Amino acid sequence: MATLKQVAAHAEVSVQTVSNALNAPHRLRPDTLQRVTKSIELLNYRPNRNARSLRTSAVELIGYCVPSWPNGQAHLVMDQFLHALCTAAETTSRHILLFTAPVGLEGMPVYEDLHARRLVDGFVLSQTETHDPRHGWLKEQEIPFVSFGRVWKETTQPGPFVDVDGAAGCAAAVRHLYDAGRRRIGFLSWPKSSGLAEDRLSGWSDACKQLGLSTSGRAMRCVDDTIDEGAGATAELLDATEPVDGIVAISDVLALGALSELNRRGLTAGVEVGVTGFDDSPLASVVSPALTSIRQPMDQIATELIDILTAPTRRSADNPDADPTPARSSTERLLQPELVIRGSSAPG
Repeated sequence: MATLKQVAAHAEVSVQTVSNALNAPHRLRPDTLQRVTKSIELLNYRPNRNARSLRTSAVELIGYCVPSWPNGQAHLVMDQFLHALCTAAETTSRHILLFTAPVGLEGMPVYEDLHARRLVDGFVLSQTETHDPRHGWLKEQEIPFVSFGRVWKETTQPGPFVDVDGAAGCAAAVRHLYDAGRRRIGFLSWPKSSGLAEDRLSGWSDACKQLGLSTSGRAMRCVDDTIDEGAGATAELLDATEPVDGIVAISDVLALGALSELNRRGLTAGVEVGVTGFDDSPLASVVSPALTSIRQPMDQIATELIDILTAPTRRSADNPDADPTPARSSTERLLQPELVIRGSSAPG
């Protein structure tokens, strides 16, 4: 394998120029960068990742803890996210190292070991929980990280994040059903312990109030994110004194439960009752009628996460000993979802 000195000799430049081509290409003239890049390719030079990351504090290998789901079931949306994350990392010549760890503080030794052994330089976190301990611990250890999702019920976020505005998505679903003539719109939610659930429920509630629609008794709490739970909650909404004519579900799984219950009663989604889901999972387009759902921009989420985590740092000229800050100003990015309209919510 070629060395840095050999590349410099081949390109007829200094070793520092080769280093700049790898770490700070903006410092070089275009013709010089092109000549060095060509030499790197011809000699098949591969920089020493550990030495480079130690020297520059660059994030080269990124750790991601793969969440475990109840009963070993797959999570189609998070599978999409993982694929998008790997693709986004690879477009910047970085890679994702996958691992598993216990939930909460018990999992911190796994993170510590991976970083101490230089197996990863930083982490992408997901499945954030209320008062999630990982963020504070990583911040104290000065280990780079970024989170897909906010830490709920915190006055300030303990670190950089990229998230989707779930409240805005659910509000858009309510307005869509309203425009389709629905006036009694229910909500299928998760337990109050979920900050994500409370955020999405607030979008439904606020939109209903703005449109003059009643919310009393129309928010159903499902214990688990399952089709059976969605079906049971839908049954309660339909058996009420004023049965709903629209349902906004916090997930596609609960929405599929709503479709199942409607079918059992001989009702047609999109005709008697409009139904929307959340996540636009692969199942949304294959059921009949196809499910209207809120799509999260997974490719953009992944790109933003990698962008924040790998952004160069800068130190204040007035205080060079201060903690480095990201070169880009925004490390909190709230993205907008898209309402994908299908037959389950067609006007009655």
